[in-house]
Amino acid sequence: MRPTPAITRAPRPRRGRTAQWLRTFAILLVLLILGSAAVSAYVGWKLTHPEPKPLTDSPDKHGIPFEPVQFASRNQDVTLKGWFLPASGVSDGSGGSGGSNAAKLNIIMAHGYRENRLQSGAEALKLAKELTAHGYNVLMFDFRNSGESGGSLTTVGYLEQFDLLGAIDWTRTHHPGKIALHGFSMGATASLLAAAKDPEIAGVVADSPFNHLTHYLEQNLPVWSHLPNFPFTPLILGILPPLTGIVTDQVDGLSAVDLIYPRPVLFIHTADDESIPLRNSESMWEKHADRFQLWKAPAGQSHGKAHAVLPKEYETRVLEFYNSLHP
Repeated sequence: MRPTPAITRAPRPRRGRTAQWLRTFAILLVLLILGSAAVSAYVGWKLTHPEPKPLTDSPDKHGIPFEPVQFASRNQDVTLKGWFLPASGVSDGSGGSGGSNAAKLNIIMAHGYRENRLQSGAEALKLAKELTAHGYNVLMFDFRNSGESGGSLTTVGYLEQFDLLGAIDWTRTHHPGKIALHGFSMGATASLLAAAKDPEIAGVVADSPFNHLTHYLEQNLPVWSHLPNFPFTPLILGILPPLTGIVTDQVDGLSAVDLIYPRPVLFIHTADDESIPLRNSESMWEKHADRFQLWKAPAGQSHGKAHAVLPKEYETRVLEFYNSLHP
């Protein structure tokens, strides 16, 4: 008899196992993409909806006369609140002091991201007191979704420029005279954008601005999001416009300075600023260095804290700048 041949099982086709692995990989990839998109949307939402920082100080605690004020943003979508600090020790011709007719200049301060009118890191209230003592009116106010102002969305300059234009409108109505802007960080960039739109702004002090929101975020968003640059930065930048309506390309300081020129701008920036690198100010200053000034504050200071660390030098430089703007 012939032996019965052994029955062997045919090997499972490799094609089936490969297809299964591809399906598994595709599912994991989709889950990863959806998860990254969800995290990016959440972080983008949180970055543009920060909790307003409460006011912890006021002018009266420093012996500074002031008037609470409120006004609408230029585009009329939100009510903003602030303080008007009149110039001190100057007669207005009616027996009082600090009147708008006597002030050398109206200075409007603009605070940074996640800050309020106090700009506490820069000790802005102490700076305002020094300015009023030298004959300048000062308006300090909260941007939308900051301090005591209305709104729930922070747009990193996109809508804040219209808040600042609203502050300019209020100042012109109540205290006629020349106006200059003094901004910190986001407020510095918003000041450049507002001055570009308003040719009557006499000059700008821009302390630690970024030069272009899209370019800045492409390189530095991890500083604020605490997420790896890839894949989250491009995802957040792609999600933000439809999520919030912010058009980051329109927050463009590099183009704004061309419209400000030949009016003067004083850029102030710490040499080793890690939040907004010095190169941001340098790139705008270089475009019109014949009219613009740049003070590179010494290294070793945190972002936007040049005044807190070097108050006398800071005040001397800004007073010299503001003194040059009035007859």
